[in-house]
Amino acid sequence: MELVQAQETRRILDRLFGYELSPLLWKKVAPRLSAGRVQSVSVRLLVRRERERRSFKKASYWGIKASLVKDNITFETKLFSLNGQRISNGSDFDEQTGKLKEGNKSLIIGEEQVNDLLKTFSSEDWLVSKIEKKPSTRKPVPPFTTSTLQQEANRKLRLSARETMRCAQGLYERGFITYMRTDSVHLSEQATRAARECVSSMYGKEYLSNSPRQFNSTARNAQEAHEAIRPAGEVFKTPKETNLTGRDLSLYDLIWKRTVASQMAEARLTMINAEIRVGDGLFKSSGKSIDFAGFFRAYVEGSDDPSSSLEQQEIILPNLTTGTCLEVTNKESTFHETKPPARYTEAALVKVLEKEGIGRPSTYASIIGTIVDRGYANISSNTLAPTFTAFAVTALLEEHFPDLVDTTFTAKMESSLDEISSGNLEWLPYLETFYKGKNGLEVKVQKTEGDIDGKAYRQVDFEDLPCVVRIGSNGPWLEGTKIDESGNEIQAKGNLPMDITPGDLDIKQVDQILSGPSDLGTDPKTGEKVFLRFGPYGPYVQLGNNDQDKAKPRRASLPKELKTDDLTLDEALVLLSLPRLLGVHPEGGVVEADRGRFGPYIKWIKNESESENRSLKKEDDVFTVDIKRALEILAMPKMGRGGQEVLKDFGKPKEFKEKIQILNGRYGVYLKCGKTNVSIAKDTDIEKFTIDEAVSLLEEKLKDKKGAILKKTKISNKKTTRKKKS
Repeated sequence: MELVQAQETRRILDRLFGYELSPLLWKKVAPRLSAGRVQSVSVRLLVRRERERRSFKKASYWGIKASLVKDNITFETKLFSLNGQRISNGSDFDEQTGKLKEGNKSLIIGEEQVNDLLKTFSSEDWLVSKIEKKPSTRKPVPPFTTSTLQQEANRKLRLSARETMRCAQGLYERGFITYMRTDSVHLSEQATRAARECVSSMYGKEYLSNSPRQFNSTARNAQEAHEAIRPAGEVFKTPKETNLTGRDLSLYDLIWKRTVASQMAEARLTMINAEIRVGDGLFKSSGKSIDFAGFFRAYVEGSDDPSSSLEQQEIILPNLTTGTCLEVTNKESTFHETKPPARYTEAALVKVLEKEGIGRPSTYASIIGTIVDRGYANISSNTLAPTFTAFAVTALLEEHFPDLVDTTFTAKMESSLDEISSGNLEWLPYLETFYKGKNGLEVKVQKTEGDIDGKAYRQVDFEDLPCVVRIGSNGPWLEGTKIDESGNEIQAKGNLPMDITPGDLDIKQVDQILSGPSDLGTDPKTGEKVFLRFGPYGPYVQLGNNDQDKAKPRRASLPKELKTDDLTLDEALVLLSLPRLLGVHPEGGVVEADRGRFGPYIKWIKNESESENRSLKKEDDVFTVDIKRALEILAMPKMGRGGQEVLKDFGKPKEFKEKIQILNGRYGVYLKCGKTNVSIAKDTDIEKFTIDEAVSLLEEKLKDKKGAILKKTKISNKKTTRKKKS
């Protein structure tokens, strides 16, 4: 009963948090925003890291490395100290000042000094002055919990937390793995026995641990209601025996290897450190040899292939003895720059949330998904980059509701929920205190709402930039000043491209955006001016001016490999030559090649209201692809966003906001319109299935919720201009 009460309390807390704060954000910042007990803390973590990146001051330093040879084995060594003073490395510098940390006594050497040292070292002997060997052991990591599975799947398989859980859910439902929402690292006797049998039969008894291993959870507030995630059954099927494919196979393989490795022997290694004296300089080299691979044979964290990883883990040094003179085959200077703190990956964010005791493992995937869906973060190079909206919302919450975005406060709430689940705390009084108490949420919002100046939180200021970022219902834009043709300072504004992050916005980008369109020259064919402009999706070129009395001017986005500083008129004209007409399709209509927001693609225009798009392959060039190749691409099965085959595409009927498709998914054929899915009977003849039948099924599914897929006449994203009556 206590577990049920704890779950209900958690659900009610989340509702109260969202119901009180989300409407406040709509009024004060922008519509469609949301706040959440764990969500808002997570967003603040992203924002704090981005602030650190923004305030980061770069430092540079030099070093020397050399290649040495003995017994035909080449190894690398690096300058460690000079006259007994250690050479500076990246960790010695203060991220806020770019200078050495207070009290740091390391030596910064510059380019000129490095070059002088290289000359000096050329005439010196390179003598081994010290050798140190130490035995070391590595123990296998525990089997997967929900959070560690999400972390490792993100690192190894590049799967988001949401994708990992969706895939794991499918494996669980089909009986391949045990329950995937767990914070326990414990294995049952059945699982331990099955894992040890796998080790014995596949690797040999010498690879078994001396006795069955059991692990204890280190996560705060772990409930351990289920055992760890493992292959299901009394006998573990090898990945090959499952007949799984794609992501399912990759994730099962990961779970199988980690579970089996947990019952294997420790890996035994020898760590070798060598010091080489060269005049006044001391160089150091490190080596590592694997004496017994142990669990490395099955699983290495962060590696897809344990066998190849064994070689990568070994760093071979020759047999060195003190006083040996070494041959130098190469020596060179090395230049280094410190790097800003890395943004959180999904794996890193999940790890921090678990370490701080915030939220439950089963909710991490949905929380990260919500952060992205609500526009608080974008996924860039497998990292979570917070948006300007995230900065604005976090600033408001930090100022007026600091405890609600504090990791310690949120972790205490989680501890209270655990107290309720163990029967040590009454759920109703706790909720009443949280919401209706003297300093409860309801009171805080009522007292604070009138004092919050929404205008102040609909902008983001940066001390080092002469502009502000405004937050609007259609996204952020820049507002500042520019110098006009007469040399006067005037107000200016411009769209902020979506790929510019708060941590990376600099004065150069601000000047480009606020200065307005750049005139690249004149198109010799049309006599129209060609401009470089900036929009929400990045820089683009435009042929002609924006004239309401004329048709919309031709535009083309810039590929990432083209830099705005170096863009020429000829390059712009090549981009504006798109779309290219490739020819006529045998079944009617024409085929074009074009570029879009998501890259180059082929477009088959069947008629005025129906078309079909396919992305070009990596080996194809949008400027040279011909009709023959285009028809080959169009003949391939069309895939939906999740990799499902598109069996039929009805396009977008006039009364609908989204197109209607029939897809072949993992669990059968279904109808899709936006986020609405409807199963289709197995015996349905897809070729004869009509648009009217599709609409009927969708309307039956939604009934009174047709607004989800039908257009609303009162809402339009397009700006309209009415002509004045003369």
